[in-house]
Amino acid sequence: MVQTISSSNNHFVRRIIRHYLKYDKENPFIFISSMLAFLGITAGVMVLMLSMGIYTGMQEEMKEKLFVMNYPLTIMPIEENAINDTLIQNLHTHFPQLKFSPYYTTQVISKNEGAVQGSLLYGVDYDKESQINSIFKEAKGNATSKFRAIIGEGLSFEMNAPKGTKITLYFSEQQAIGFGTMPLQKRFIVDGVFKSGLKAYDKAIIYTSLEAFEKLLKRPQGFYDGLHIYTKEPLKEIDAIKASLPSNVVIEGWWQQNGNIFAAMQMEKKALFLVLLLIVLVASLNIVSSLLMTVMSRRSEIALLRTLGATKKEIKSIFFKLGLIIGASGILAGTLLGGLGIWILTTFDIISMPEDVYGTSTLPIDLTMSDFSLIIIGTAIIVLLSSLYPAKKAAQTDPLMVLRNE
Repeated sequence: MVQTISSSNNHFVRRIIRHYLKYDKENPFIFISSMLAFLGITAGVMVLMLSMGIYTGMQEEMKEKLFVMNYPLTIMPIEENAINDTLIQNLHTHFPQLKFSPYYTTQVISKNEGAVQGSLLYGVDYDKESQINSIFKEAKGNATSKFRAIIGEGLSFEMNAPKGTKITLYFSEQQAIGFGTMPLQKRFIVDGVFKSGLKAYDKAIIYTSLEAFEKLLKRPQGFYDGLHIYTKEPLKEIDAIKASLPSNVVIEGWWQQNGNIFAAMQMEKKALFLVLLLIVLVASLNIVSSLLMTVMSRRSEIALLRTLGATKKEIKSIFFKLGLIIGASGILAGTLLGGLGIWILTTFDIISMPEDVYGTSTLPIDLTMSDFSLIIIGTAIIVLLSSLYPAKKAAQTDPLMVLRNE
């Protein structure tokens, strides 16, 4: 019996909701306000999905570029000769799944045809570096000379030094010339030109062989300035590696070396989300206004329903669900349009970008499930809160007062 009454009440509530959702010729502005609320929430969800997808895509593109050029993990010495072949062999024994590339590094001045540029020179093992650096692997040539160099596209352009030409590198070390000294210099053949997509790196970094450092700068063989490590999960591996290292070296992840950049990007992403969520907030005000207009225009009907036995709870449920239907419909339509927009932008090359500025010529979009869930949850909370107040006001309608005034 109780179940039959409850089912009857639900049927009554649904009938009244369907009636209020229909277009009312006597009060067209109520329907228009509801449509504006629906369209506003639809636009808000769609814009949030597109914006967050594009921002996350650009962020991931930047991470990918930095991941390659900065390496997942880097070990650096605190004391001289702390990084050597013995340390590398021990790490390889304990972590066979990792890939290692030791390096030398120094600052140099590169010169060619009157163009001068300060650069950072790395001495690497070509085979080991190729295993952890795909950009280096693609750029390296076939030269066998120990004095060969792989330079960035930006540096190659500025110095007019394509592959096969020679550039002069000046070191801070001095060499004796007659009765005086002058900076050590050596001509290197350009063995390849790499393109990382990040202009600052392409203009500043030069790679050469370990043998070139050992020959020119008298570096002791088997002792290095640092060690690059490749792993697919650097965040999980760093603590275990750190525990096995001696106290005279330190280890850093790529996210630590670029912490300020990604902290700023995360802050910008949060600010973007909150600003765009204001679109939904403004649209929700239309839900409030349309429901309040419905309550005011239907006061006599509400009073009549109360006198016929409708409870405050049922009246509140009618207007609360009315607001939820408008909001949920907007969320659903916005999700469909947002998904369609993302598919169009990823499938067709509609928007092109200058590659020298952004590092990619296509628009990267990556809407993560966490971002999508945050959009839906944030919008749903706003819709819920917007529906509560009008529903409460409708339930507080005094039938005696309304009927007396009528």
